Amino acid sequence: MAEIKSTMEMVLARAARIAAIAGPATSAEDTIKDGMRLAAGFLRGEAGDLFQKLTGRPAPVQPALRQGMATTLLRNILLPREDDQLDLAEKAMRGLMQLGDNDRGLLDLCRETTTILEQYQQHGKQLRAQLEQSFTQQLEASQARQPGPARKIDPTRHPKFQEEWLNLKLQLDDQYSKVLDQQKGLIKQRFAL
Repeated sequence: MAEIKSTMEMVLARAARIAAIAGPATSAEDTIKDGMRLAAGFLRGEAGDLFQKLTGRPAPVQPALRQGMATTLLRNILLPREDDQLDLAEKAMRGLMQLGDNDRGLLDLCRETTTILEQYQQHGKQLRAQLEQSFTQQLEASQARQPGPARKIDPTRHPKFQEEWLNLKLQLDDQYSKVLDQQKGLIKQRFAL
């Protein structure tokens, strides 16, 4: 019976050691998730200054909290498909600048990133307009050779237009995604992620 008790004590002691080791890791994971929730709230307009939220917490949890915040903010810097996505990316960068306590290098990186996102949007609009113009000219020339009254032409409905636009868009996305990923990598370095 004494052997059973000592074995049970050993198992309980080992479980306590494992819990002690796992405890802080779980706590850090919870703190990272808390930081992610705070950053998500910031992006939704529910939270104020992220730096104040960060510095309002105890110093030992600040690195994990900051990591969670920065991770969520970086995930929301995407190539804008719509204008509101550009707004979200800009808001995420404002949050990063707050977290970086307006670090000059980080400020420059965020400005460059904003420029890249704006150029992407502008370049996409220009490419689409050029493609539409080219298709309109082709379709008008084709229509002029056919007898009968002229019809209104919408080049964007043509299957070939859709195919070519998809190819151009994929190339544009690929090109700008690489540049954006490089920028985000530089920002991650500033946060030591």
